[in-house]
Amino acid sequence: MTAIDPRLSINQATIKYADLATALRVTAEAGVQGIGLWREPVNEVGLDVAARMLADSGLRFTTHCRGGFFTLPDGPERRAALDDNRRAIDETAALAAAGAEGSTAVLVLVAGGLPEGSRDLPGARERVRDAIGELSLDAAAAGVTLAIEPLHPMFGSDRCVVSTLGQALDIAADFDPAVVGAAVDTFHIWWDPQVLDQIARAGREGRIATYQVCDWKTPLPADVLLSRHYPGDGAIDFASLTQAVVATGYDRDIEVEIFNADIWAQDPAEVVRRTALAFSSAVSAHLA
Repeated sequence: MTAIDPRLSINQATIKYADLATALRVTAEAGVQGIGLWREPVNEVGLDVAARMLADSGLRFTTHCRGGFFTLPDGPERRAALDDNRRAIDETAALAAAGAEGSTAVLVLVAGGLPEGSRDLPGARERVRDAIGELSLDAAAAGVTLAIEPLHPMFGSDRCVVSTLGQALDIAADFDPAVVGAAVDTFHIWWDPQVLDQIARAGREGRIATYQVCDWKTPLPADVLLSRHYPGDGAIDFASLTQAVVATGYDRDIEVEIFNADIWAQDPAEVVRRTALAFSSAVSAHLA
């Protein structure tokens, strides 16, 4: 039997249809030591209950997903989004405090797409910077790191106007690295010809808040959001990306985050087992 890498964390999205209790149980029973949680299943049981469940599981808490979606111009909807992000910051702090030793208070931010009818990408990115400026005060007070996650350009119109790690770092540069960093997700950045230089830059600036892995495989499904695969099953070079992240000194947990309808339909315990095997063969060898 392959040993479970101690740095592996299961992002809850990988077993999307498992409720919180099931997700915690199958992750711990598999011998995985970390888990990244999503707000929806946490809120289903309530934050206090979720924190107790996490504490009882013995798992490290690695990230909370997700905040963001604040590209709208000023108005009630934007202010409501900022208030919701403040709640997400509080959730992140509480869950990190409840997790096992080594837990990290990291809130992943997906910036949001273009407002309806807009073609102004630079303006939308500036509104992201402004929103993070507001939220950075709350995050600093709570001891939470906001992790700006660049998404592949195919999501630029509807989900995330921040498409490269360089763009994420340019926004983060205005803030304390302990408060605003970046999420390095292989699915979203593997294609970027500047990616290795930008990972090195992120390391120099102390901005790598989390490293997330999954694979890219074509043909893409009709819903491209659900096109993620187990590490090693597609086209991504995990050796170069992982070695670049390790070279920065990043030594914390690494999440596997998969959005895939076929994988979601399987038994979550089997998915965690398969994830651990894939991580061992595709990623672990490059962590030395």
